[in-house]
Amino acid sequence: MPHVITQSCCSDASCTFACPVNAIHPTPDEPGFATAEMLYVDPDTCVDCGACVTACPVEAIGPAHRLPAEHKVYIEINRALSAADPANAALDNPDPGSRSRPPMALAVPPKRLRSREGDEVSVGIVGSGPAAMYAADELLRYGNVTVDVYEKLSVPYGLARFGVAPDHKRTRRVSELFDVVSKDPRFHMHLNTTIGTDVTIEQLRERHDAVVIAVGASTDRKIGIEGEDLPGVGSATDFVAWYNGRPDHTGETFDLSQKRVVIVGNGNVALDAARILTAEPHELDDTTIAPEALAALAESQVEEVLIVARRGPEHSAFTLPEMLGLTDERTVTVDPDPEVAESLAAGSDSELVARKLALLESLPTTPTVGEGRRVRMRYLTTPATIETGDEGLVLRAKHTTTGEDLELPAGLVLTSVGYRGRPVPGLPFDEQRGVLPNKSGRVLGEDGEPLPGVYVTGWIKRGPNGFIGTNKTDSQETVAAFAADVALGVVTSRPAPRERGGRLAKLLRG
Repeated sequence: MPHVITQSCCSDASCTFACPVNAIHPTPDEPGFATAEMLYVDPDTCVDCGACVTACPVEAIGPAHRLPAEHKVYIEINRALSAADPANAALDNPDPGSRSRPPMALAVPPKRLRSREGDEVSVGIVGSGPAAMYAADELLRYGNVTVDVYEKLSVPYGLARFGVAPDHKRTRRVSELFDVVSKDPRFHMHLNTTIGTDVTIEQLRERHDAVVIAVGASTDRKIGIEGEDLPGVGSATDFVAWYNGRPDHTGETFDLSQKRVVIVGNGNVALDAARILTAEPHELDDTTIAPEALAALAESQVEEVLIVARRGPEHSAFTLPEMLGLTDERTVTVDPDPEVAESLAAGSDSELVARKLALLESLPTTPTVGEGRRVRMRYLTTPATIETGDEGLVLRAKHTTTGEDLELPAGLVLTSVGYRGRPVPGLPFDEQRGVLPNKSGRVLGEDGEPLPGVYVTGWIKRGPNGFIGTNKTDSQETVAAFAADVALGVVTSRPAPRERGGRLAKLLRG
């Protein structure tokens, strides 16, 4: 296989557009792209040109013969994913001229927007995370568009900066792309600006021709059990924000004085938290971890992190690359449970799920005493209550299928069962889905019709799914809708560039 995608794939999809022979799948216009854990290179199609290597923003692609030993496993994973994809039956003799391309709605925009009035088109973006910055990048491809970004924190880039683990250095490099966007003279960033407090959506709509909401899904889903609000119970998201030095989490504390931490949920965030909790301090010295977090972890007494999942291993929420990275670096065990063992042995028709199960089945069930810090995976465990125990907390649970009562003592309990969007003051909100109601990125009003000039992208648009790079294609759809509305006169530009002063600027200055 000439080239291979490795564990830090962010699903940005730049590689799919760069590839001249359509060797990388799924592309944004193919089924399954939005939910794909990782892309793969078809070994029979790749011509070893290296265009994808240059296009990848997180250095996740490389020639197979040059991969380090710990990444050799991805050669077989890429090959297996390609073989398991029925779509590849039509790719035996690919025609470079017919390579898969994004649909017309997602095509690279023309040089300038055709506006019925004036020339300059001003767009305000609320939020500065990946969805916001990808949207800004798409908008600035039009030479007559200016972009103002409004961010509530004192530093930008959201989850790209504060949600990625500090030891995932390559993944964090996506922020360098956003730095390039920020240097555009038509781009302006307004930090420490909270919508609903410092400025309203209505004021932004008065100021700009269009407004794009890109605030993400900023709250954690609750488990919904008694004791969830006890001291010593927190969210893995807050823990990640703390060790990444997010400004609004400075000064927080987490009890690391007990031997065990329990994490409820087994997605990538849970695995990130477990890896940091079980790391030796010297492993984090050359990372971007917050100094106060590094100091606290250096004094940590934690010896074991227990990851609890309600369902069986076939429903594991973590991605295969994330688990491979954890098992490469840590002692990871799976609790000996007959039903779990049966699920592992049964396998799966899905190539990625089957490989997850095979990896879990290969792990020990009883670690040797004295192996140091470890991570335990416990499946089929449904939380019931959290109580104060003699030494810290006790998570009381039941075996999901047998109903057996379980008692899991811990010094700290972190929940990691997903995210949820919050209402944006001044706009309709879908309480059931936790998103702004929209159609192809156009925010819908109470009457179900699009609000002129108001758009949405990212998790607050589609819900908390996908990876950092998934926001790129999501933002392309939203910007395509905006461009179409400008051409139709739904969004109208002012006849001349506006001064950046005025009432809104005075409000922001206080």
